[in-house]
Amino acid sequence: MMGKITFYEEKNFQGRSYECMSDCSDMSSHMSRCQSCRVESGCFMLYEKNNYMGQQFFMRRGEYNDMHRMQSMGMMFDNIRSCRMIPFHRGQFRMKIYERENFGGQSNEMMDDCDNIQDRYRMSDCQSCHVMDGHWLMYEQPHYKGRMMYMRPGEYRSFREMMSGQRFMSMRRITDMC
Repeated sequence: MMGKITFYEEKNFQGRSYECMSDCSDMSSHMSRCQSCRVESGCFMLYEKNNYMGQQFFMRRGEYNDMHRMQSMGMMFDNIRSCRMIPFHRGQFRMKIYERENFGGQSNEMMDDCDNIQDRYRMSDCQSCHVMDGHWLMYEQPHYKGRMMYMRPGEYRSFREMMSGQRFMSMRRITDMC
């Protein structure tokens, strides 16, 4: 299943638009700013900087007519500079989280959502992880709050280096087709 998102330079789906059905590392050649968007199918991560850097926000099917008003939903940026389509995953989800960088310290394997690693695993911190299966969202605060980061299958040795000191306290699987 393909995803489709359309970005608009002005609020309420006005002005120049850019339709995207895959990853886009630099939207500046297509439009100067993004004030609204419409997700017609699939799920996407939006980024405030080029090359999938900076603040991230998870978008599912729906209409977002004023990006400025979305600050209450956790979006802390005015402009979108890149986006990544999240493929739908069928099958199990597996991720191993580590207390320290470079896969050090206490570790735990997860196969489902965790709203608080301190309560569930008695871990005070999560500084690295290995995503074996599925696509995940990791949040800096318990109960899926605060800044988030999209994790695809792969090894992530240092969250400090990736996100300038960010730590993660809750994790959620991306299970819906949006």
